[in-house]
Order: sequence, then structure tokens, then C-alpha cells
Amino acid sequence: MPENNKKLKRNLGLVTLMATGICSMLGASINVVPFMIQRNIPGIGPYVLPAFIFAMIPALFAALAYGILSSAMPRAGGSYIYASRGLNPYLGFIASFSQWFGLSIVIGVIAYISVAFIRDVSIGLGWLKISTILELPIIRIGIALSLIWTFVYINIKGTRSYKKILLPMMYLMFALGFIVIVAGFYHNTDDFIKALEIKENRVFYPQTNIDFDWRIFLSAAALLFSSFIGFDSIAQAGSEAKNPTKTLPQAIILSIVLVGSFYFLFSSAVYHTVPWSFIAEESKVKDISAPGLLSYVLPPWLGVAIVLGAAIALINDLPAMLLSVSRLMFAWADDGIFPSKIAKIHHRHATPHISLIVAGSMASIGVLGSHFAGDFFLGIDIMVTSMMVNFLLMCTTLITLPTVNPSLAAEISIFKKRSSQLIIGIAGSLFLSLFLLVHTYKDITSNVSHWYFHSTPVWLIVMIVGSVLFFIKWKEIGKERNGDYTHLNRLPKE
Repeated sequence: MPENNKKLKRNLGLVTLMATGICSMLGASINVVPFMIQRNIPGIGPYVLPAFIFAMIPALFAALAYGILSSAMPRAGGSYIYASRGLNPYLGFIASFSQWFGLSIVIGVIAYISVAFIRDVSIGLGWLKISTILELPIIRIGIALSLIWTFVYINIKGTRSYKKILLPMMYLMFALGFIVIVAGFYHNTDDFIKALEIKENRVFYPQTNIDFDWRIFLSAAALLFSSFIGFDSIAQAGSEAKNPTKTLPQAIILSIVLVGSFYFLFSSAVYHTVPWSFIAEESKVKDISAPGLLSYVLPPWLGVAIVLGAAIALINDLPAMLLSVSRLMFAWADDGIFPSKIAKIHHRHATPHISLIVAGSMASIGVLGSHFAGDFFLGIDIMVTSMMVNFLLMCTTLITLPTVNPSLAAEISIFKKRSSQLIIGIAGSLFLSLFLLVHTYKDITSNVSHWYFHSTPVWLIVMIVGSVLFFIKWKEIGKERNGDYTHLNRLPKE
């Protein structure tokens, strides 16, 4: 284990913890995925919103499992700590390594997509030369990398800098997002069709009926599950939360309920005005988003405002996600699974600066991958697979914790009844297993040009690499400690 003269400081209150989860969830999930899903899951048509509600069921069970476990084990690298202490050290590492890889890639995807929204803001403001420059590959990649490394620096500077950036951006994101909700419910389909004819001299006849297909519905729900990925970032800040046994579970549960409600209103508003058949048709030929769809019925200045809101929502994902993945690596290194230098804490800012730099490097690979793959849904598919595995193992941990580690199970401070814990753990495991099977089947049967555009084999290769790294370090720990692994049965020191 690393020897640090410093430790992480408990400076994050309930509001900042909630902001960490909220900002990790809102972004591409709210502005792009509910509409581009018409291309990714052909035939979902008018059933996007029901699929979203269905996707929320396993997410709620996973959030409850996280909340319960966080009340007993409030430490950095939450998901790794929970599963390694309550299930099995190897499965704990795989659960969190899966999470780390998926989120690291998606940080790069989000940074890359954000530049497109910045370009659209420029177009709306009439800055056409700037928008043309932003479409150049080297400029787009450069800005995406600059965003990542700016937020790496802000995270290294400490929780005070983190809060100063995160909270104002979150409030602005909600304010601009509410413009979409109000505008979407104020206008209707007739308004959109008239505006389309005026602006593009285009007559469109909405399709009203489409056959319901359970396979398509479940595939869509599995993809929309990505909308709820992010509340887990709260758990990763377990060593920096004030009054953690209360604030961590409160922040996890409140953030997913708030985001779920906002997300549903937002998507409903857009589909209330824009016919789903138009969205499906447009998605086949170009990338679309909520701001672009509503721009037909809004005055130009409001259109710019909602595009700006989308850009802020995307960019605001970055600091919270970087915090999350860096704390996972910190926890691994603190246990001896990763090199001890990664757990080093900055002498002045009391932040895990080395792990943040490594997180930024991984996210930078995600930027390059997004550019060369040409389809950001590959990154989202990898994240969905990764997080379904992670959430499944968290629900399983809730079932096994009293048997594997009764002393930590006794520290649970919410949903103390064992029957309640079992209902949450078993129901969550069943739903998540179903979603994982559906998502995997859809991926391996999809028609792509090269095998590495399937997320499942890419994920499996990464898990094999992670397993090899784990067992190499496991053997080293055994030699150093003469076969004594008891430190993995208790919580790391504060």
C-alpha cells in the first residue's frame, strides 16, 4: 500500500454530491440519445418514452443497491470497495474496471460531441467562418482534448475549484433545459409541420401507426439505460463526502429521481412537437439533437439558447466523470492492485493528481476513437455493457454482503431489513441480467464493417487485460504479505 502524508478531505456536501451525479447523467443522454435511437434501433418509432420508463426500473434498483452499500462503506472508489469487500476481490476489480473503462471512453466521446454543439452555437450566432473552422478534424480533436485537460487541471486544484465550476454550470444547464420543456409542450405537431414547410419548402406527412415488437422495445430500453449511468459517480467520492453515511445514499437516490423526471419531461416535450416519424427519417441521413429539432418552431435567439444549453450539459459531464474514474484508480492503488504512485495525493491540493492524469489520458484515447470510428454510439454501447455488468455485481453484492462480510453488513444505515435488501438485490439482478442479454445479442447480431465496431468483443478484450493485470498484482501482494489478504476484508483507512 502507498504511503501518503496526505489524505482526501471530506469537503463535498449533499448539493455538490448530487451535482456530481446529475452532471454525469445529463448530457448526450438527454440531448442526443432519445432521438438518434431512431437510427440505432430502427422500428422503435413512438415507443421511445415507454422504453425509457422501462429502462428506469433496473436503474432504480441499482441506485438503491448503491445507496445501501454506500451507507456502510463510504470510501473512495465506491463500487470497487463494495464488491471487493462484500463479494470477491477479483469480481470487485472487474466490476470497477469495467466501469472505469466504459466511463473513460465516454468522457472522450462526450468531449468530441461537445464541439459539434459549440459549432451549432456559432452558426446560430452567424459566425459562419468560426463554424467552418470547428468542422476541421484537427480543430475538433484539439478542442475536445483541451476540454478534457482543462477539467483534469480543475479537478487537481481541489474540491473548491470543482464546486465553483460544477454548480453554476448545472444551474444554467437546468435553466436552459427548461426552455426546451416549455417550448416543446407549448407547440404541437401542426406548428412543426407548418414551420418545416415555411423554412425548407418541405411537406411532411407524419406516420401514425407502427407494429410493436418486444425485441425492438427491449433493445431500445437497454440503450436508454445509458441515460441513468452516472449516479454511481457519487459513490466514487466516498472519501470526500461530508457525513457520508447519510449524504451518499441521499445524493444517489435524489439525483436519479430528479434526473429521471427531468429527462422524461424533456424527451416528452420534443416528441410532443416533432413527429417521431420525422425524427426517424432525419436520423438516417444526419446526426440530430433536441435543439436542432426544436429550432424549426423557435425564434433564432431561443434556438441558440437551447443549443448552448445542450453544449453546457455535455461539457458539464466531464469534471464529474473525471472525478469518478480517478477515484476508482486511487482505490485500486490504495489496495495494491495498481502501482502505488497512482494513489499519491497532491501535497497542496489533497487530490489524487496522478490518477486524474491517467484518467485524462484514457479519455483522450476516447476522443481519437470517436473520430476514427465515425459513430459515437460505439462508445455508448461499450459504456452500457460496462455499466450493466457493474450494476449487476452491485446488486449481487447486496445479496452476499451479510455472508461474506457480516461486520460491514452491520454498518448499513438505510433499508436495514434483510427482506428489503434481498428484494432490491434479487429484482435488480434479474432485470439487469435481462437487459445485459438483450444488449449483447443486439450488439453481436448487428451488421458492421469490422469486428472491432462490435462493443462486446472490445469489452471482453479489455476485461481479459484487466484480469491479467489483477492476477499479476494479486500474486505480488501475496508475496509481500506472506499470503495475507485480510486488508481486503476491511475498509481502507481514511
